[in-house]
Amino acid sequence: MFILNANEPKELAVYLQNQQWLVADEKIISLSKPGEGNMNYLLRVDTGKRTFIIKQSRGYVEKYPRVIAPAERVITEGAFYEKISYEQGVQNYMPTLIGLDHQNNVMVLEDLGEANDFNILYDLQQQLKSDELISLLHFLNGLHNSFQKTTLDDELANIELRKLNHEHIFEYPFIEDNGFDLNAVQDGLQELASPYKKDSTLKQQIALLGSLYMSKGKYLLHGDFYPGSWLKTEKGIKIIDPEFCYYGSREFDLGVLLAHLYLTQQDESLFVIVVNEYEAYPELNLEILNGFIGVEIIRRLIGLAQLPLQMDLKTKKRLLDFAKTLILK
Repeated sequence: MFILNANEPKELAVYLQNQQWLVADEKIISLSKPGEGNMNYLLRVDTGKRTFIIKQSRGYVEKYPRVIAPAERVITEGAFYEKISYEQGVQNYMPTLIGLDHQNNVMVLEDLGEANDFNILYDLQQQLKSDELISLLHFLNGLHNSFQKTTLDDELANIELRKLNHEHIFEYPFIEDNGFDLNAVQDGLQELASPYKKDSTLKQQIALLGSLYMSKGKYLLHGDFYPGSWLKTEKGIKIIDPEFCYYGSREFDLGVLLAHLYLTQQDESLFVIVVNEYEAYPELNLEILNGFIGVEIIRRLIGLAQLPLQMDLKTKKRLLDFAKTLILK
């Protein structure tokens, strides 16, 4: 099996030529990391004539090697890119798929150029601009409206990766002794989290939301629609990393978006924009939407997938109580 490695440019060149992803007169001039990927191994390839992104998924999470993950997940992500390529309004927000190697779990994508994700919002000093939020909602409108199913099936079911995500969203944060010392993140956070881990009524409702997450649905979802998947580029807002994609309830994508607006303390006017610009908002089940918002807030504060949040314990306590209220409404 071919293993992607920034320290082996000659082997990579041979591999790319064999895949016909390099033309005859192209050579690798340089390799660099396009960003800090959490799930997969990423490289930017510069041939002197163009650049592109090569991505490989392995049997573990790149950022947390002890966390086992389905090795073929990049193939599912590639299938998502293939599907949305037929809808220009959605494709315009995403990189173009160049190639997919099923045998080695490798994908090659268009390079969107120098870009910054929106993780800067977690310093709590930045506000998302209204036109940026509108772009994000236009992407969701296109994705959810253009790829609806009338009959549920197993296309892009993504079961194994969803099981992993389910564990880290709906289970792991609420286990009292899960082996993760939250005080190593922030002194006092372990004690702050304890009442939520012990709340049986809260955990019962979260389990129901988890079952819904694992159920089939009629709408194609990005599956991880948070600031780390949003890029600010010279060509506007772009969306990346749809590896958690699946057909499910559209409340999940929107709920994750809204949760991170709360986590990053965005202005109330942005929440009004969501209601006005997300076309299907009047059709949503608000109890489910609020539940997904609440779970995402809690799991980001007391789960393994920590954010670079510059937030004191008092504010986290207020957010945790707010999230609990949303879930138990």
